[in-house]
Amino acid sequence: MTNVTMPMLETNPLEINFDRRQFASAIDSLISCSEARTASADTCLSEPMIAELAKCIRTNLDCADICQATARVLSRHTGYDANISRTLLEACIMACKSCADECERHADLREHCRICAQACRDCEAACRQLLAAMQ
Repeated sequence: MTNVTMPMLETNPLEINFDRRQFASAIDSLISCSEARTASADTCLSEPMIAELAKCIRTNLDCADICQATARVLSRHTGYDANISRTLLEACIMACKSCADECERHADLREHCRICAQACRDCEAACRQLLAAMQ
């Protein structure tokens, strides 16, 4: 699958007040994190000890939704409201941190939780960098 975030940003004639590559990288990280969260929650539902993974599943799904919403709003950057974008990035940072912490609790026994936690940490870092650039 071809990544289209950067090519799409390059076609927009309006100025963006920060680096387009950093912006595209953050959006891509948000989309990737959302996919990893959804897949991890689904894999948790396949585990035999599902009750012990209830918090992990909920956290994964919450994080996936927040990342997806953030990516969608950031992708509509023409005339965007910086306050909304910053607030979503802050929420995403918090959701990614919480989800990574929860997934790391299960990572020794479940590879999908380890992968999920890393995707969250990467997304958290990308969101922090973009948020700092927006200040």
